[in-house]
Amino acid sequence: MDKSKISVRGKLFEGQITKMKTKNTAHVIIKQTKYIPKYERYLVVRKVYPVHVPDDMDVAVGDMVLCGETRKLSKTKSKIIIRKLTEKEIKNIAVEKPKEDVVEENDVVEEEIKNDDAGDSEWSK
Repeated sequence: MDKSKISVRGKLFEGQITKMKTKNTAHVIIKQTKYIPKYERYLVVRKVYPVHVPDDMDVAVGDMVLCGETRKLSKTKSKIIIRKLTEKEIKNIAVEKPKEDVVEENDVVEEEIKNDDAGDSEWSK
């Protein structure tokens, strides 16, 4: 299959090659950070996708690559490597930060506690 004959459509993503044990297939790991407001922490989510390696491209384990969604190429592969990323591009990859205008649950809880304290003093009289 030629890279020019396979159309890329859908999402594009960057990842690192972890395995290249089968012919024309590589496993790419993608790391994303998600913010959990309840615990005020970040969670790192890792996903591993099998991707198609075109014949004219030479990549090795550990390389950062740009991948894209395409039609089903086999039972498990529906993504293809578009190109290998340079060191300059790797440094410029920005991790998406969560929005700062997330409503804090603690603010609402503090207001309820203040109202409850006023009510407790009335009952204790």
